Amino acid sequence: MAKITKKQKEARAKVDPNSIYTLKEASGLVKEITNTKFDASIDLAIRLGVDPKKANQMVRGVVTLPHGTGKDVRVLALVTPDKEAEAKEAGADYIGLDEYLQKIKDGWTDVDVIVTMPSVMGKLGPLGRVLGPRGLMPNPKTGTVTMDIRKAVTDVKGGKIDFKVDKTGIIHAAIGKASFTQDKIYENADELLKTIEKLKPSTTKGIYVKSVFMSSTMSPSIAIDAKMS
Repeated sequence: MAKITKKQKEARAKVDPNSIYTLKEASGLVKEITNTKFDASIDLAIRLGVDPKKANQMVRGVVTLPHGTGKDVRVLALVTPDKEAEAKEAGADYIGLDEYLQKIKDGWTDVDVIVTMPSVMGKLGPLGRVLGPRGLMPNPKTGTVTMDIRKAVTDVKGGKIDFKVDKTGIIHAAIGKASFTQDKIYENADELLKTIEKLKPSTTKGIYVKSVFMSSTMSPSIAIDAKMS
C-alpha cells in the first residue's frame, strides 16, 4: 500500500468527506489541496443516470471552455494541399496528409486532436484501431471533420473539448489547471455542467446527474452539489 505523504494528509484534512460543497466552494478548495510541483490538471467526474448501452441515452457533446483548458493542445490537420495554408494560419502544429497517415500507421500518435476534411475520412477508416482507443478519430459531431479547417483548429486551440459518457455512466473531463483563479475554474466547470444538462436524453428516467466530483492531479475528490436544475 502506498504511503501517504505529509502533504497528502494535510490535503485530506481540508476536505470533509461527509460534506457536499457548492461548485464555487469546490473551485477554491481544489486549489488549496493541490500540492504538486507541476501545474496540476483540474478534473470533473460526472455520474449520470443513463444507460450508455442504449443509443438513445448516449450523452456526447462539445463545449468551449471560457478560459480554455490551460493545456497546449497539439493539433494535427490532415488536409489536402489547398487547405494547408489555412491550417497553418490557424495554428495547427502538424499539417499534411499522406506522410502523416503513414506515420500513424507506423504507430505515431503524439497529438491531442486531429482535424480533417470529409474527403479524407475514407483514408482514416483503416486507422480506426489506432486512433479510436486513443480518442483521436475525427468526428463531424465534434466539429473535427469539416471544410472550415481554420475554425476547427482555432476552436480546439481556444479551449473546445469533446466529452462522452463512458460505459460506467461517467463523464470525465479536464476543465483547467491549478494555476487558474477560483473564478476561472468555476466558470469553466459551470459551462461544462450546463452543457451536459442541455444534453439530457428524453428517454432518461429518474435522477439525471447523480453525482459530481472535482479533483486535481493526486488530490482528494471534492463532492459537489449535483442539483443543477
